[in-house]
Amino acid sequence: MRKIVGWTMIGFLIYIALACVYIFYMNDSILPKKWIGTSADPQTFMNARELMITDEYSKLRDVLFFISLPYDWIIFLLVLAFGLSKRFSYWAKDISKNLFFQTVIYVFWLSVVSLVLSFPLNFIKYQISKNYRITTQPFEGWMKDQFINFWLQYALMTLVVCVVYLLMRRFKKRWWLFAWLLSVPFTLFITFIQPVVIDPLYNQFYPLKDKVLEEKILTLADQAHIPTDHVYEVNMSEKTNALNAYVTGIGSNSRIVLWDTTLQQLKDKEILFIMAHEMGHYVMKHVYIGIAGYLLLSLIGFYIISKIAEKVVHKWKEPLKISSLTDLSSLPVLLLAFSLLAFAVSPLTNAVSRYQEHKADEYAIHLTHDKKAAVSSFQKLTKAGLSQVDPPFLVKVFRYNHPTMLERITYIEEQ
Repeated sequence: MRKIVGWTMIGFLIYIALACVYIFYMNDSILPKKWIGTSADPQTFMNARELMITDEYSKLRDVLFFISLPYDWIIFLLVLAFGLSKRFSYWAKDISKNLFFQTVIYVFWLSVVSLVLSFPLNFIKYQISKNYRITTQPFEGWMKDQFINFWLQYALMTLVVCVVYLLMRRFKKRWWLFAWLLSVPFTLFITFIQPVVIDPLYNQFYPLKDKVLEEKILTLADQAHIPTDHVYEVNMSEKTNALNAYVTGIGSNSRIVLWDTTLQQLKDKEILFIMAHEMGHYVMKHVYIGIAGYLLLSLIGFYIISKIAEKVVHKWKEPLKISSLTDLSSLPVLLLAFSLLAFAVSPLTNAVSRYQEHKADEYAIHLTHDKKAAVSSFQKLTKAGLSQVDPPFLVKVFRYNHPTMLERITYIEEQ
């Protein structure tokens, strides 16, 4: 086990070095000559300082992204290797014989250890974002969100883990199938309550204040033949200078949400294009398609995770200090397998998301017929978020769930 941990840490350091070399010295994000001097060229809408800061911030953010992926895997491995998972399981069993209370205790300690080990990297991300004035949230507010996030994830994980291990003990061979079946209503429920229960824990939502703009959006919505009572404004200026809008929820709880920073920094025509884009998601049922895709992938994922976990526990039971798959001490193995699978399918899920975003852009152009507003809104989104117009290939594949700004602007220019 010491050898495994040792070689894992060496591999992690080599991986960090390679990631830094790729991002800082092998950056292939060179704007094609065809688009130099056009509206897609950042030099046409950014000054020299903005270009420099965007390049610096983008590279730091991308490096931290690639570092954070295996960092989470290493946390799970260390919890197993140093016997912490088995110790948490013993503590839980000593305190209670009830599976639910054992789960409450075990998941709490695992969550605390994960929080402590991941906090330095999360704080670095926050500090860099604040230094480059993307984040405006004070440390106290950031810590409040971390606190809310911890307890929310802890509650959800406790419930999920309790059900999964109960199924493991009752259906040793088919537990993964029953777990997936139960995940279907659970996923729909979480998606349904997110806009009205979960999101307000972090931010304040309210109906759009600008009644003149609201009337314009109502007119646009009438043209799209969609309900107009799901447009909300959210107070994000206390946390960030970035711009955003999104679709969330299902059924009667569906919402199209605009950040107040978007309202403050974009003109009405630009906001109407953004709204038309979000209406495109609504009209084309992208939320429902996303849920269906997630459930399909999760069915395959549950099966693969069950097979991986069985083999790992069978072969590495002693080194990992796991008594059996049905014991809570095996949870880090399941979480590690889930994280690895999520990473493996991320290029696919990102590609699907980029396609949907492109279709929403198409819809917005068709609805507004305003190419100028579309281009200027993308330019302002780029400046506000310090985003690269044409990021490196691997960054696009693993990070981007939207088309690059080069792709979005050039598509509009070619129409």
